[in-house]
This record gives sequence, C-alpha cells and structure tokens, in this order.
Amino acid sequence: MRRVWGMLAAAMVVTMLFSPYQGLAEESGGLYPERPPLPEIDPEQMQIVIVEADDDPVEAMARVQEQLPDTQVRRTFLTLFNGFSLEIKQKDIEQLQTIKGVKRIDPVAMYEPSMDESIPFIGGNEIRSMLDEDGDRLTGEGIKIGVIDTGIDYHHPDLKKNYRGGYDVVDEDDDPMETTKEEGVPTLHGTHVAGIIAADGRMHGVAPDAEIYGYRALGPTGIGTTEQVIAAIEKAVEDEVDVINLSLGNTVNGPDWPTSVALDKAVEAGVVAVTSNGNSGPNLWTVGSPGTSSKAISVGASTPPLRIPYLVLDRNEEQEWAITPMIRAQPWDQKREDEIVYAGLGRKEDFNNTDVKGKIAIVERGIVTFTVKAKAAKQAGAKGLIVYNNHDGEFAGTLEEIVDLPVVSMSKEDGEALLSELSKTNHSRIRTVYHEEQDFIAPFSSRGPVTYSWDVKPDLVAPGVAIDSTVPKGYLDMNGTSMAAPHIAGAAALVLQKHPDWTPDQVKAALMNSAKLISDRDGNVYPPHVQGTGRVDLSRALKVETLVYPGAVSFGKWLRDDTRIEKQVKITVDNQSDERKRYTVDPPFEVPDGIQWKVPFSFYLNPGEKREVPIIMDVLPSVFEGGMYNGIIEVKSKDEIINVPYLFFVEEPDYPRVMAFMLEHTTEEDVYQYEVYLPGGAEEFGIVLYEPDTFQFVKYIEAKKDVDRGMLEEKLEIQGVEPGVYKALIFARQDGKEDTIERDIIIGQYLGPSSSR
Repeated sequence: MRRVWGMLAAAMVVTMLFSPYQGLAEESGGLYPERPPLPEIDPEQMQIVIVEADDDPVEAMARVQEQLPDTQVRRTFLTLFNGFSLEIKQKDIEQLQTIKGVKRIDPVAMYEPSMDESIPFIGGNEIRSMLDEDGDRLTGEGIKIGVIDTGIDYHHPDLKKNYRGGYDVVDEDDDPMETTKEEGVPTLHGTHVAGIIAADGRMHGVAPDAEIYGYRALGPTGIGTTEQVIAAIEKAVEDEVDVINLSLGNTVNGPDWPTSVALDKAVEAGVVAVTSNGNSGPNLWTVGSPGTSSKAISVGASTPPLRIPYLVLDRNEEQEWAITPMIRAQPWDQKREDEIVYAGLGRKEDFNNTDVKGKIAIVERGIVTFTVKAKAAKQAGAKGLIVYNNHDGEFAGTLEEIVDLPVVSMSKEDGEALLSELSKTNHSRIRTVYHEEQDFIAPFSSRGPVTYSWDVKPDLVAPGVAIDSTVPKGYLDMNGTSMAAPHIAGAAALVLQKHPDWTPDQVKAALMNSAKLISDRDGNVYPPHVQGTGRVDLSRALKVETLVYPGAVSFGKWLRDDTRIEKQVKITVDNQSDERKRYTVDPPFEVPDGIQWKVPFSFYLNPGEKREVPIIMDVLPSVFEGGMYNGIIEVKSKDEIINVPYLFFVEEPDYPRVMAFMLEHTTEEDVYQYEVYLPGGAEEFGIVLYEPDTFQFVKYIEAKKDVDRGMLEEKLEIQGVEPGVYKALIFARQDGKEDTIERDIIIGQYLGPSSSR
C-alpha cells in the first residue's frame, strides 16, 4: 500500500485562474512569470491509475497484464466501480487505452477530511415525539450508517453502545480505530462525525439509536487515496448499510471522477449516500469530488445560532473585522483591549525580532504550519494569535495538535486592511465584540455548480460551524462541511425509520423539498449554487406529503449566437399523502425578455400516485449577456409549496481551467508526486520553479503537451535544486488562453499536510 508522507503544496496559495496569457520566455529562462519552452517528458515515469472496464474487469485486467507485463495491479473493484487500479509507465498509457475492455483511465487522487445547539436548531428536539409505523419514537433505531472517514474511537462512552463494526481499508483488517500517536500523526475526524450522527451518552446525535459502522479510508494525518475511498464504499455496500457518510473530498470539480461515480452506483444499489461539499469557498466552482456526485446528497455548511467574535480597533470603532477560531486552539475570549503587533510569517525568527509579550500577534498565512506559528507565538509570550489569509477570502484553520493559546483566522482583505491601520501609529489596541448570528452560509463552504454537467451543488446546507461532538478521550468544537454532512446522514436515518420502503431518491427529495431558504446579511436569498434548496428542517422533512425529484435542475448552457431553442427537464411529483391532490407548476413570476416557460396548467394525483412532469424553457440566447442565471420553480398543492431551484448558462462558463494541484513527498528520496485537474484539457501544461525573492527562473519540474480533460497524476524526481522554498507556477494553455495557479512550495523538507497551513 502506498504511504503518503506529506502534502508539500500549499504553503502560500495565490490563485490566478483567469490571468491573461503572458507568452513564452526565451530559452535562457527569465523572470517570473516568464519561462522557457516546454522540456521533453520522461516516458519511464511511473504513475498510478484507476481503470474502468467495459464489461468483466478480471478479463480486462488479464489482457492488460498480458500486453503490458511491466504493469502492477494494485486493487480490483467489483461491487460498485467496475475496474481496478494499476501502476504503469507513462509511455504505456497510450497502449493501455487501446486494450480491449478498457473503458476509461483516471489517475489516483488524494482525499482529506473536509472539517449542542445545532441539532435542536434543525428540529431535532421537535421530532422526538414523532413515531414510526410501529409506534416507536424516531431515533434512528434499526438503521445502519457507514462512516467512511479516519476511523472511529469505538471505546468512546458516547459511541460504544451504537458501534457495530466496520473495516480498515488502509491496514486491511477489521479494526477501524482512529490512527493513534504510536502509529503516526493521530486522527479524530471520524469520531467527531460519528458523534454528530449517533452519539448516545453525554451528547446526543441526530439519530442516537442508529447503528454505526466505521470504514477507515483515511490514514495518518487524515489522508487517503481514491482506491481506498472506493474500496471503503464497496465494503459498506457489501455490509448492507442503509446510509453512508463521506465527510471527505478533494478539489476535483468534475461529475465523472471515480469516487463520484462509485457514489452514484451506491445510490443505484439502494444506499442513501451523503457527502460534504468541500471547504474551499467562497468562490464558484469550488465543490470537489465526491460532492460532485449527481445522485448523492452533497451538503454545504451554514451557521447555527452562534456568538460570533469581531475585532474593533481602538481608534476606529465603526470598522469590525470578522475572525474565525481555529480547531484545537484555546477559545478566543478576550475581554479587554489588547495591544496588537505584526509578526511577519509567524516563524520563530519573526518572533525573535518582535516584542509580543502580553500582546496579540497578527501574522500572515504560509511557509510554516499553523501549529508552528502558534507554538512560536506562545513561546514568545503572546496573548493570542491572528493568522490572516495569503489569498483572497476567509478560511477555517486546524492545528495539528492542541496548543494552549487562542488562535483565529482572518480573511486576506481584512488582514491587510488591519495592517494598514496599524502602520499609521506605533501603538494600536484592539478589543473583541460579539454578535448573535444564525442561518448564514459559512465562508469556507464550497460553492457549485459542477463543471461539464452544470449540476446544482450543494443540494442543501446544514450547520457546520462550531459543532461540538465526540473525539478520542473527550469532546471538541470543529468547523467544516464535514460537520454539516453528518447532520444530513442522521436526518436520512430518521426519514428511513419513518418510511422504510422509500428509495434514496425519495429520502433525498424529502430533505431537499422541506429545506428553508436562507439569506445573506443584506437580506438577499443565497443562489442555488451556494445553498441548494436551503438549510435542512428536520421536522418539516418528516412531515412532507409531496415529494419532487430531482430537487434542483439545470438547463445547461447556450451560446449567444444560437437560434431560439427549447430545452426540457423532467421532474417527478410524488403524492405520498392519503388524499387526492391538485398540483400546479409555477415558473418565476417575473420572466425576463428572451425566456418563455411551458409547463402543465394543473394536474391531479391520487394517494400513492406519481407523475413525470416536463418543464420546458424556450430561450432566445442573443438577448442575454454571458454568465450564469438562476431562479426557483414552485410546485404547489393546496397546502404545500416546494421550491425547485434551477440554473443555466449563456456562453462557456468561466470555470477554472486548472485546479486541484497538490504536490506530495513519496517514501523515495527526492521523489515527489503531483496531481492536478484540467476540466477542459490543455495544449500545454507545466510546473515551473522560480526563486522566491528574485523571481528568477530555476527550472521546469514538469511539462506536457496535448493533455486530455481530467486528472493528471505523475511522479517526479526533483534533483539539482537546493532545499528550500520556491515560487511555483502551474499553468495550462488551451486555445490561446492560459490559466495559472501560483504557489510557494517546499523542496527537500517535510512540513506535514497542506490543510494545516
């Protein structure tokens, strides 16, 4: 089994996804971002791929081994994903594609976790008085839930009663315990997720009597591979669980990535699949696999009732800066004014040159982990630490271990604005003010839609900020869509207990159709690619009488020079009540020029009857500017209104042409492995190193031409480069347009997983 020693990519991340093409540099190199022409590719490089078979994967595997004897089969997938994983030389990929029985080839990606008031807030207390068809209270009793994650501490007093077993696909044994300190960097994520679903002790989960099965797919540091995640999904389906929860993901925004396909197959097998939408918000297109699965329930993060801290500078009482507490740090509970000072990147040498004793230190994200920054601040005598982002937006940070210091994060924009204010005087003081807030989308919650299919994601949202739950040897508040998804997994268990004959589509519809639309701080309803159908309302989900599925629809895209055209989607309206109902389908009341809707005037459904209903959008694309458009279609009966969000695009959407870049150190000296996703392919692709201070070109560490759409994963032997930090430019050029990602990466030094920086 391949072991990952650490993610080295992402010390300082600055994404420039839509920068204009700069042109190639001369042969001699040049200053950033110029570069010489692409070097030649080593055909002997090895990479790991996932092979999807046309028919019998065993027969296809035999043909591959016969025609390509240097390849090595790693795993076979026979339950959900029809194929196998393979280690193969770069030069043999083209021949592999021609072998009979080989349908599709994808490289292996890396996965990591997407990280007492939330359950009552979604209606958890109100539903305790509801009964199932046998007269039992709705507690999840009899429902089997598989938690595919870092493992579970099944000795925890709040979990041991409901734990029933599972499997460890990392170590290939029957013991899915969390990684312990003796085994490597310890984990706790899966235990936290399991507690939200079904804790039954000091804390109570959404479905406190559900049966919990643990599937350890993420090992030390909380990292796992595509093949491990797929293997865990297959094992859970073989064990006949009713619901699976995957609070994990990567940043591959594509509907056909193997984990997304495996989840679609799990749903087709009768399992309700719930997955986190990702923690890469707030920008569009940031949802990642398996959150891109069309049939699974993808969950974004909203805020439960919270007391949110903001910083106020002593000489500017009107300006407030939002902060987000980091996981495993001490609570931010500053009650007095404190002096604040800037301490660079928060390294030990930065604090050696700055007096922070008894003060609040503010530092920039990057180069070293949050834990290193926090320990250095603590050792220097700081009273608290603020880490501001080094690229646009906010972020939710996690320390690798508990540090006895309050640590919070801040957006790049707010951090730079605060530093600008600090530069105006030698001494500045801040104080903390608090506001009561609820039902806002967490800034880190990934946004849709999905590339290529243009599906609406997330499907709905649930509380994912400051969620208190079980961890090994105790309890901990955590943030993330990872915390939102198990609320929905527990909710699905309750729906299944009440309606044991319902299909996964019906369970998903009940949760989506009953969700509450929520609005931003200015009162504007969040669009579908941000909140789906809204924030889960468990009590309404258990009372629905009409189901509409799919719960959100996409009409795809048009080009402005297209002629007038009709596009049709179909929804199923399902009457689950015991009376005959009359329904209408109402498009948006205000219809812009260029759109005409064609829907049935009305129709009737008897109890238990369902009907497929066509919805036609007649569009004149030339009337519209290029961009994304969305709205809500209402399905109405006498006593119900069900919101069905929709979206469509005019012109090719501005999704990133290069995404999901990671670089990791393998177990071999000087050997690294990278992965990157190219949604539209590339005529030229490369990774270029520059000196971080002078911006002088150093060398290409990767270069390719005519790359197909999808994920690339390659091993690199990086030699002739002095150990240290380099500025890397990852680029993809297609049809005269070049998109880039800029990152500071570390060569020759292990710093642990990138999610902690």
